Amino acid sequence: MPLTIDDTIAITSIFQCLCAKLYKLRSQNLNFMIYPRALVNENKWRASRYGIDGQLIDFGKEEEVNTRVLLYELLDFIDDVADDLGARDGLKLVQKILDNGTGADRQLRVFEETKNLVSVADFISAQFLARL
Repeated sequence: MPLTIDDTIAITSIFQCLCAKLYKLRSQNLNFMIYPRALVNENKWRASRYGIDGQLIDFGKEEEVNTRVLLYELLDFIDDVADDLGARDGLKLVQKILDNGTGADRQLRVFEETKNLVSVADFISAQFLARL
């Protein structure tokens, strides 16, 4: 679950652009690879467990790749539809996540620094309310 409004906008922008890109390819009669559900589920598990600092399976290369590398590839893949959708600013927020970590990464950092769950809850509250 995204921690901040900016995180939510970033993820929404990626999803919006990805849908538009896939629609664009499909309307040009281009097909895409369909991978076994077990492989997709493996990457979902890895993403949940290790976050953006982990490794995912690059199905095309058939090897593990740093998640950040794949995120940059995804951003390149959807770049041509971003301006038409007005999603460019939202995609720029993805860089903040890549630079500062996900909401979970930031919460873990607070806990590691303070060893106090109340501090983590205060951090969550402050982060959420920062743009309101």
